[in-house]
Amino acid sequence: MDIHKEIDTRGLNCPLPILKAKKALAEMVTGQLLKVVATDTGSMRDFQAFAKQTGNELVEQQTQGSEFIHILRRR
Repeated sequence: MDIHKEIDTRGLNCPLPILKAKKALAEMVTGQLLKVVATDTGSMRDFQAFAKQTGNELVEQQTQGSEFIHILRRR
């Protein structure tokens, strides 16, 4: 997978990971992939809802230890 941008939101709680992802996506072009690394347990459902609301595709979500990885494709 060709990640175009990665943001680290470890230690940040809702809604900061979403807000940082929204800002990063605004700086990207259609089709590019954004990787978000978070530690907020609520981020799994937050990013699912964010993708539905914004039309950006949630390509993948995974848990690695205490971290949650979200991959979004810019609409």
